[in-house]
Amino acid sequence: MWTYAPWQGRCLPASLSPRDRLRAYATWCNAVEGNTTFYATPAPGTVKSWAGQTSPDFRFILKLPKPITHERRLADADDPLRAFLAAIEPLGPRAHALWIQLPPSFSPAGLGALAGFLRRLPREYRYCVEVRHRAFFEDPRSERQLERALSDAGAEWVAFDTTVLFGKPPVSDAEREAWRKKPRLPRRSRALTSHPVVRYIGRDDAARTIAGWQPWLDAVAGWLHEGRSPTVFIHTPDNVGALELARRFHDHVRALVPQVEPLPEPIPSGPPALF
Repeated sequence: MWTYAPWQGRCLPASLSPRDRLRAYATWCNAVEGNTTFYATPAPGTVKSWAGQTSPDFRFILKLPKPITHERRLADADDPLRAFLAAIEPLGPRAHALWIQLPPSFSPAGLGALAGFLRRLPREYRYCVEVRHRAFFEDPRSERQLERALSDAGAEWVAFDTTVLFGKPPVSDAEREAWRKKPRLPRRSRALTSHPVVRYIGRDDAARTIAGWQPWLDAVAGWLHEGRSPTVFIHTPDNVGALELARRFHDHVRALVPQVEPLPEPIPSGPPALF
């Protein structure tokens, strides 16, 4: 996301080369979703650049490559998994969690494959799993079975909240596109581990996005009081204002839990004003 074109000149300096934009992004937010790793395992030099532009406490939530999760559906995936783990090794502790996003067709019938895959994973990483099949949310037995499989492996269930997005009909092209692509699932805010992961998608109207995140403020504040360390991503359908909204969410959390460290001061996106 740090190369997202609408952010250049708005939040990040337009003059930066693509290889330097992560450094600027890291002054806005201290975590990032690694979506690009779903489409291709990054080259070693690319990963070393990511490490060089971020502090050791910066969090990458990295999606496992598509051949592992969607094409091989967690079976016979040792070779692509080994290549992926070798590629991300330069990140060290920055690889906060490896994100196993499963396709909507991955149903409770696949839980045996998921449990076996999780058991084979190296223990030096954290793992989080995102499911999109409605049975995991609507059938209590399937929900319990998934929670058991994840808990046995110490893995987290990614909370992917689209309830505000689908709360009212879309009013923009970006919202209509999101309606076509995003899953319509109930909100789920139960944490299984000490490191919950939340993906919240609001609307292109900032006020509606802010109004809709109140349940997550309460959940995150509660987790922090329990000693957990959550990672929260704030999205909108067009994502143009997502960085500003993410910082506002962080400010709202700090108002409830003052001991949370402030985010760094963002790098200026343009030259300083004369007056």
